[in-house]
Amino acid sequence: MTDGRSPLNRRTFLIATGLAAGGVAAAGHATAAHAAPRGRTLSGDPFTLGVASGDPDHDGFVLWTRLALRPLAEDGLGGMPYRNIPVQWELAADERFRRIVRRGTVIARPESAHSVHVELNGLQPGRDYWYRFKAERYISPVGRTRTAPAPGVFGPALVMAFASCSQFEHGYFTAYRRLAEEEPDLVLHLGDYQYEYRKGTYVAPGGNPRDHEGPETITLASYRQRHAQYKNDPDLQAAHAAAPWLVVWDDHELENNWAGETPEEKSDTPDPEAFFKRRAAAFQAYYENMPLRRTSIPRGIDMQLYRRIRWGRLAVFHMLDTRQYRDDQACGDGYRDCPAALDPSRSITGEEQERWLLDGFRRSRARWDIIGQQVFFAQRDNDAGPLKVTSMDAWDGYAASRERITKGWIDAGVRNPVVLTGDVHAHWASDLKLDYDDPTSETVGSELVCTSITSGGDGADSNPADHPFLQINPHLKFYNNQRGYVLTKITRSELKADFKVLPYVREPGAPVHTKATFVIEDRVPGVQQTYLRPVDRPLSARSAVPGDLGRQTVIDETVRP
Repeated sequence: MTDGRSPLNRRTFLIATGLAAGGVAAAGHATAAHAAPRGRTLSGDPFTLGVASGDPDHDGFVLWTRLALRPLAEDGLGGMPYRNIPVQWELAADERFRRIVRRGTVIARPESAHSVHVELNGLQPGRDYWYRFKAERYISPVGRTRTAPAPGVFGPALVMAFASCSQFEHGYFTAYRRLAEEEPDLVLHLGDYQYEYRKGTYVAPGGNPRDHEGPETITLASYRQRHAQYKNDPDLQAAHAAAPWLVVWDDHELENNWAGETPEEKSDTPDPEAFFKRRAAAFQAYYENMPLRRTSIPRGIDMQLYRRIRWGRLAVFHMLDTRQYRDDQACGDGYRDCPAALDPSRSITGEEQERWLLDGFRRSRARWDIIGQQVFFAQRDNDAGPLKVTSMDAWDGYAASRERITKGWIDAGVRNPVVLTGDVHAHWASDLKLDYDDPTSETVGSELVCTSITSGGDGADSNPADHPFLQINPHLKFYNNQRGYVLTKITRSELKADFKVLPYVREPGAPVHTKATFVIEDRVPGVQQTYLRPVDRPLSARSAVPGDLGRQTVIDETVRP
């Protein structure tokens, strides 16, 4: 079952997107008065943004597409005619579509930027399906998706990849292509799917190899245009078509370092009313462009994104939202020695989401409880001296909130708690503790952190043992500053994580290899390294970054270059 604050009605829903910030009514089938006039045809292939699926359950999932003739159109409407477009969809049990399981029609409406969601259930558990769309004479690419195992069934090993931080300007999305080639069963995206900056504002070391179109994203039109520019990328399309996704946002889907109803300190929308309009626009565009269930339809400045997805008895995924409900960052957004970070009244999740998460721990009977979220969970002290200098944008800035969550899974007897994280543009692996200041204290969980797809540019390989954070924080076990993703294989007995890296992203087509492998054994909290590839020499001077970027590039997006 997939659940958030309210349960799903267990039937098939066919819904067109756009039920959001502007108060647009729910879209159903087109009436005669609103159907596309006869004789008017599309001027070209509208499936330029690909297809996607998401939020799999044991008997269903969401299918997504969005029509766009000119994805980079400034009005955000993709060059589409301002009329309703009937879109047919097919679901098959084989990739050649010889065995059609379901088919139907849904209306793509201009009010929702011609995006559609088809929410299905009543399907067979634990199996692959293939899907496609048709608009007039044009047929979309084919996507592969999958249902979860039946409740109470472990099923086969789950191959799951997770990724984050794909800044279009900083490089090519080859890592998405390599991820797709792994043929995972499930993909988690942990935030910063797109970036809001106008061209040239956020520059990677060595310069940006490609540019954003349009202004900084503030209006609904500009957010729609930016999503379309990212979705138009063929490597990202390949990753979406390869497997169902579970998505959560971080900050850049709206604005750098936003917190609850508080904009960034140097925001282009510092006035509360202007920021609320921007937030509503960002949320609507995010829903329009993601394979999310109808429970996530935004309403004004609010959007239900935290939810729980069960993969049979093997795993439960608690997907968190650490942006929408958090208190503003204490002592500024960067690294600080900040007493306010210990204030027990401060929360990164908000009270309601925290109660939901703790209740989920108590109710869980899964072998693996996996917390998919955005920012660094373990303590990461940046000072070797007596001061504790930590990031105010991560869980370190909300230490009491972290302690309550950690105690929650301990008190609930969670068998294998694993936190998955993005945000910091580097690979990390760490043991989780209640008392990080005592290196001998009990390990009570594990954290795996994925690097960025492109954000930060090429990065550089290095010896993890030389990194100062690992020397200061003995519970941190691994670090690498190349681009890539993490590929996991989850069984009853262990979770194996391969940290995948690319030598460069400034040019397309880079190969991928495993930098390190860590294993988390059943009932043995903490990460155990089983493989580490020696430091690679740069493939060419073109892909090299002078020097070891070390401390300056491990700092997460709290301090934007």
